[in-house]
Amino acid sequence: MHAVGKNDIRPAAVADLFYPGNPVELDYELEKLMDEAESIDLDGEIEALICPHAGYRYSGSVAAVAYKILKNRKYSVIAIISPSHREKFQGISVFNGEAYETPLGLVPVASEYADALIDRDEAIISSWSGHRDEHALEVQLPFLQKVLQETPIIPIVIGRQDRRTSELLGEALGDLLKDSSSLIVASSDLSHHHPYDEAVKIDRATIQLIESFDETSFSSALGDRTSEACGGGAIVAAMIASKIEGADAVKPLLYKNSGDSSGDHSAVVGYLSAAFYRMN
Repeated sequence: MHAVGKNDIRPAAVADLFYPGNPVELDYELEKLMDEAESIDLDGEIEALICPHAGYRYSGSVAAVAYKILKNRKYSVIAIISPSHREKFQGISVFNGEAYETPLGLVPVASEYADALIDRDEAIISSWSGHRDEHALEVQLPFLQKVLQETPIIPIVIGRQDRRTSELLGEALGDLLKDSSSLIVASSDLSHHHPYDEAVKIDRATIQLIESFDETSFSSALGDRTSEACGGGAIVAAMIASKIEGADAVKPLLYKNSGDSSGDHSAVVGYLSAAFYRMN
């Protein structure tokens, strides 16, 4: 595996594919999505979010609801956990270079936190694996740049999303961040390529499991395929870490699927935004 250099910058890989590559057009798109998103008043400290990662035309409105609730909140660091769609590898890959790049500019990496996370376990490594062409992490960044400006990130991509790896990451991340003002973003879509009504049924059951805040039951459902989430391991890790940080409640924010935007109900992808938070 190719380790990350301290001055390495990960260039935008999916601009003009998943979101506008022109910075003016991208800013306009983000403004539009945020303006149209419902304002949800969540009374508590938000420790983690689930956000979808399809193209903005499909899932941007679902993501925008989650990011809108971050307005006027402050964090010192943001950990983003992504599945790997394009590369197969074992373990957990952390990009601990200088920055990730989007058309809106550079998103600084919280290198001290990234290095500390890497030191937690031999399964957590400094690597370009999973970061080179991955969209699921990158599509979160323009939203974060819009609402939290230059807050540094810990970019994390999970190779094989088995229960052990997800639990290891959740425990390591929660222990690392428990004394900081931090946010975790789990990047995940839900079910894939089922007819509309079937997808809604599957996704509703998955959302109920997430809402129960029981990572063991959720992991089991993913394992026996009664639940589907392409970033299921990221969600499990976020559940565990946010609990360590004090989260004691879950709030589903918005659910849609690709059929709602495309009009094609034959084979859809499900999208959820949700918050793990500590009630005041």
